[in-house]
Amino acid sequence: MPRSQPSKESVLVLGGARSGKSVYALRRAQEWDGSLVYLATAEAKDAEMKRRISRHRAQRRSRRWITVEEPLAVVWQLKELDEQIGGVVLDCVTLWVSNALLTNQVAELESQVAELVEEIPLFPFHFLAVSNEVGLGLVPDNPLGREYRDLLGTINQQLAAACAEVLFLAAGLPLKLKG
Repeated sequence: MPRSQPSKESVLVLGGARSGKSVYALRRAQEWDGSLVYLATAEAKDAEMKRRISRHRAQRRSRRWITVEEPLAVVWQLKELDEQIGGVVLDCVTLWVSNALLTNQVAELESQVAELVEEIPLFPFHFLAVSNEVGLGLVPDNPLGREYRDLLGTINQQLAAACAEVLFLAAGLPLKLKG
């Protein structure tokens, strides 16, 4: 009788700013076998963001980590990955949505997300996406802020439905919402 492959994890990690989402994601991914891909959506457009990106890179100094930086074509990057990859951390959906909104590529983003939610269960590697939960605060006072909050909230719901496990982080502590 053939041995079955261990099931691949699909995880969405939600939380507020500085809640410990990325640290948790990196720790969780270290439990997976094989090479790990960190798919970063941040862009170093100013000195402060350059420092943030540098700190994040320092957390992944192990040879196991391969960093792929892509602000918009996230699904294309996922499709290009070698099937021998052990796992992928997409960090973060929040900036991916912001990048698309600010470059007038919302339709392309929505198409990519639809494709992503279909692909998640089929990935040959573990998959963990990090995203901010922005719906817990005040209603933004401007149309762009409200559009962003609504778009990210909808995408988070779609990813939560597609992932086998969903966690909410607060103060570095994970609360299991699904799985």
